[in-house]
Amino acid sequence: MSDFETIYGGCICGSIKYSINSKPLFTQVCHCLDCKKLTGSSYVMNTSIFDNSLEISGELLKAELTAGSGKKCTHYFCKKCGVYIYADYEFAIGRLTVRTKTLSNPELFPPQAHIFVKDKDPWINIDNKDICHNEMYDPKTAWPKESLDRYKKYLETN
Repeated sequence: MSDFETIYGGCICGSIKYSINSKPLFTQVCHCLDCKKLTGSSYVMNTSIFDNSLEISGELLKAELTAGSGKKCTHYFCKKCGVYIYADYEFAIGRLTVRTKTLSNPELFPPQAHIFVKDKDPWINIDNKDICHNEMYDPKTAWPKESLDRYKKYLETN
């Protein structure tokens, strides 16, 4: 994605539609026990975006939980079909995490990291071990420089 075009997404029933008007920062797969329980799956895939870049139409339900870090996180779901759309983690200042597979074109956002692979299900095979982290990673070393620079600038101006 060299020239940015608005990204679209939504839930399975069509009640929630959203757009993202800024290039995402990073995509990761989380294998932690909390994400497994929350989704009923082996992992979840999240794409990190600026908090002011998401525009949503439709009714959402929210659930406030405590993340593994001990910090608050708020999760947003379609009120009609229950699809998990995005999360707002207290520790992720200025960012939201959209469920990558709710994007209209999720194939454009492959995982750049796998986190909490210590909790990964044994039947999940990850070919690129270079992007695997037993727990959380340090964004300063895992994120592309371009994303770090944009995030730093965003925090300074918002």
